[in-house]
Amino acid sequence: MKKSNQKANKISKQNQGQYLVVQEDTTLLPFLLSEMKGKSRNAIKSTLTRGQIFVDNEAITQHNHPLTKGQRVLIQDNKMAMSEQALVGIEVIYEDDDLIVIEKESGMLSIAGNPRDFEVTAHNQLMAYVRRHHPKNRIYVVHRLDKDTSGIMLFAKNEKMKATLQENWKEIVTERMYTALVEGNVKKQSGTITSWLTESKTFKMYSSSFDNGGKQAITHYKKIRGNKNYSLLEVMLETGRKNQIRVHMEEIGHPIVGDKKYGAHGNPLKRVGLHATTLVFKHPVTGKQMKFTSKVPKKFNKLLKEN
Repeated sequence: MKKSNQKANKISKQNQGQYLVVQEDTTLLPFLLSEMKGKSRNAIKSTLTRGQIFVDNEAITQHNHPLTKGQRVLIQDNKMAMSEQALVGIEVIYEDDDLIVIEKESGMLSIAGNPRDFEVTAHNQLMAYVRRHHPKNRIYVVHRLDKDTSGIMLFAKNEKMKATLQENWKEIVTERMYTALVEGNVKKQSGTITSWLTESKTFKMYSSSFDNGGKQAITHYKKIRGNKNYSLLEVMLETGRKNQIRVHMEEIGHPIVGDKKYGAHGNPLKRVGLHATTLVFKHPVTGKQMKFTSKVPKKFNKLLKEN
């Protein structure tokens, strides 16, 4: 194959690797051959196979993957690739041929909002993780947790499983429970909030008590304990709308601790007080009921004891 003569602007070179901007249309292998001076063709192919090359935040292993002007390429160094085997901010707690279930820490994105952002996410880490076994393996997003929400997440390992889960979510998933630490002393021991949610141009969700053309959202909650300053709630989702719990907690006058976007006054936890505690679903292939739980963060209970 003829070597491409394109050049790239090196926009950063840090411990995690080398970032490059493609200056003209080409394909991946010739691009790497022109940029990775001193590396043999076989060494560069091995780097591709190991999943150390990312194009616009996605690990790519195909030699002939097309590149267009303006795309960004990350050449990840061996040290970073090895350190990623431990996974950062996520832990795989179940895996089979079709599914991966993880526990995500607060502060870790589920998936990049912009494909050209090179921020580490649960999705791109898992993509690299499964490609260590085979370069064509992929991970598919089924649902999301907000960046500052911790807890249980489910991913699919093939497109068929992703479609099955998303198209039959209500029938397959029988329980989604969150733990929310909210501001103030919630008086009602339990309740249900029903409203219609719409999104503004600034990506904030707004709630309406009547059908205004938005998406209906139903949230059930039960108070576990509390004091004059904070309450700990178990929250069950009947629907899964964007920012649903956060909006509904603000609506009843008890915003989630640390959630300034939706009315919180302070941030004593240094994070949002929302945790995906339990996920129960019927496995689409085996038919077996699967239940995954995650402990409530110690910070939540500590704040209740301190006040």
